Amino acid sequence: MATNDCWHCVQRSTLEDDSPLSVDNNGPENGSLSIVVLGASGDLAKKKTFPALFNLYKQGFLLENEVCIFGYARTKITDEELRNRLHGYLVKDKDASREQLEAVSKFLHLIKYVSGAYDSEDDFRLLDKEISKHESLTNTAEGSSRRLFYLALPPSVYPSVSKMIKTTCMTKSDLGGWTRIVVEKPFGKDLESAEELSNQIGELFEEPQIYRIDHYLGKELVQNMLVLRFANRMFLPLWNRDNIANVQIVFKEDFGTDGRGGYFDQYGIIRDIIQNHLLQIFCLVAMEKPISVRPEHIRDEKVKVLESVLPIKDEDIVLGQYEGYRDDPTVPDNSNTPTFASVILRVHNERWEGVPFILKAGKALESRKADIRIQFKDVPGDIFKCQKQGRNEFVIRLQPSEAMYMKLTVKQPGLEMSTVQSELDLSYRQRYNGVTIPEAYERLILDTIRGDQQHFVRRDELKASWEIFTPLLHKIDKGEFKSIPYKQGSRGPAEADKMLEKAGYVQTHGYIWIPPTL
Repeated sequence: MATNDCWHCVQRSTLEDDSPLSVDNNGPENGSLSIVVLGASGDLAKKKTFPALFNLYKQGFLLENEVCIFGYARTKITDEELRNRLHGYLVKDKDASREQLEAVSKFLHLIKYVSGAYDSEDDFRLLDKEISKHESLTNTAEGSSRRLFYLALPPSVYPSVSKMIKTTCMTKSDLGGWTRIVVEKPFGKDLESAEELSNQIGELFEEPQIYRIDHYLGKELVQNMLVLRFANRMFLPLWNRDNIANVQIVFKEDFGTDGRGGYFDQYGIIRDIIQNHLLQIFCLVAMEKPISVRPEHIRDEKVKVLESVLPIKDEDIVLGQYEGYRDDPTVPDNSNTPTFASVILRVHNERWEGVPFILKAGKALESRKADIRIQFKDVPGDIFKCQKQGRNEFVIRLQPSEAMYMKLTVKQPGLEMSTVQSELDLSYRQRYNGVTIPEAYERLILDTIRGDQQHFVRRDELKASWEIFTPLLHKIDKGEFKSIPYKQGSRGPAEADKMLEKAGYVQTHGYIWIPPTL
């Protein structure tokens, strides 16, 4: 069964050189690297963080003579007990080869464990002592060590943990070394709480030290967006309101909350998926061309397009809750929390005026997928009378079966001059046969080690995103918007399709994209 990684939840450098092939490790190649996973006994660490570190180790990005990985949590266990707990998440194949098992064993022996509270200075000083011991064993000059702290923790403990790191565990001086922290979403529940959290962490660390991770920014086809848009001449004249009728960014799951309804009910689908994952994709689709591929130039453009979004109108929102959601004993009987939402964003600028961006996400729907669907306007003067067959669409399939395809109208083979919808298809599994697509967390952790913040959320970007959704979220929290019931396994509330049609989307009937086989 698919898992909801949103709940637990080789790039470019920051050198002056703008070349996308530049790499900046911000330290000597033989300097020690200490990676501290806080919350090491939790689901996120076991399912995502440690497997990502293992894959980086297998590919040679984490060297045995440089790196030590520390797990830190309140659970009282030994080094060996943590390694045993992690083993099953690193070896999933019962028929794993001896080489695979040896690699797992070597990786696990890079892991040490420190037990402690998240607000105890004494416990964090013990952690610092263990890190320093590793640094001395690698003959690392004081101040040249690299320390990465991954907070696989609830946001409620971010302030205390950040304070402890700042007080006890910083690299002692600046001789090419660094201290960085990675924080997971949710970054607050609204604008006020997000700003409070940003202030608390911002008082302790500089912005270049803070990596707010959104794992959707590490997905292969999300990272491809800027290349597609700005490295291909064919898209440059088409990517605007003169040619594009509407844009959909869709996230669907075919399962519900699976016993975790109590947690989900605190947030809902907008906070869990739309305000972060889908809005980040929206930025990449709608932003203007940056002056270079440097992270700050890219993030500047993302902030500009977020600030161009108009306030969301009541008629541009449909909320839903699947039937049976409240049967979960951890969910309140009167819960109005949406498990489905379709929201239209409208951008007030020269490129996108009048083009609706539909952000849609839902649980317990008819399929599992995430994609970007860019629908073009009708052909003027349609001499083939084929508009009823459907419009041109450029679809970027993020998961599963990563692909890009362009829906086109072509002549149907045969003696008659009849038309049919077909596609130009780039399916990754077929085109890049045998190539392993890295997991999002692998890319993003490697980016953090390299000091590349391109695929992380900057503070002003976070603020702008909450400014868009906070008014709507407060209305939902007050009960001013009601969630419409929908059947499990459906497309969601029928009202969402009506709103989509009203926004100008034309559905293609009779055409189904089928991933090609090898």
